[in-house]
Amino acid sequence: MPDISLTMIVLLCLAALAAGWIDAVVGGGGLLLLPVLLLGLPSHTPAAHALGTNKAVAIVGTTGAAVTYARKAPVDVRTAVRIGLAALAGSSAGAFFAAGMSTDVLKPVIMVVLLGVAGFVILRPAFGTAPATGPATRRQILAAIGLAGLGIGFYDGLIGPGTGTFLVLALTAVLHLDLVSASATAKIVNCCTNAGALATFAWQGAVLWQLAALMAVFNLAGGTLGAHTALKKGSGFVRVVLLTVVFALVANLAYEQWLA
Repeated sequence: MPDISLTMIVLLCLAALAAGWIDAVVGGGGLLLLPVLLLGLPSHTPAAHALGTNKAVAIVGTTGAAVTYARKAPVDVRTAVRIGLAALAGSSAGAFFAAGMSTDVLKPVIMVVLLGVAGFVILRPAFGTAPATGPATRRQILAAIGLAGLGIGFYDGLIGPGTGTFLVLALTAVLHLDLVSASATAKIVNCCTNAGALATFAWQGAVLWQLAALMAVFNLAGGTLGAHTALKKGSGFVRVVLLTVVFALVANLAYEQWLA
């Protein structure tokens, strides 16, 4: 356990609880959890340890949310696992390249994409509210494997923030899912992206396991509660949270790019 105060440990656990809820509803819990870890850990702690610990915490909450969704939401588990395996490979590759690549040039591009997505969701109120019309076609599944699996998986290992949100948007658009079903599918895929990146960080010795285990208990509770909330409130509620998280992600990336 790092040498941090009891007060900071409590704050980290509460942040893990809130991040688990946000991540289960629409993704993006790392927007809260990772900055709190970076601020809460001793200043001499390498940033990689915060990233690795974040993955170790997040995978527990994401798994809890995935199990809750799989029990109560219409999820094509087979398709989700196929996308997830591609995402595992993508995130492992992204984490491998992260050490030697500057992400500063990518952040403005991601901000523009997110703002475009937010505008699309605002101008298309019906986006993600209609139930799926039927089983996904082979072409749709292959497109989801390429975009949501390999593409977003690579992004998760390379940069990370907002991966769950990107997955929800991509799965809604490509597989024509409603937002609740897309969130459910995204949790299964996100388990795989977290596993791929975590394996790389663990191999590098960049995980604070004792702290992660404590925070993971709270993240699991938040993830399970968030999944129940999304299932109860429906796609309209998820849409509001989605837009909130998208704008928070843009603000966070802008701060890191130009103000930090």
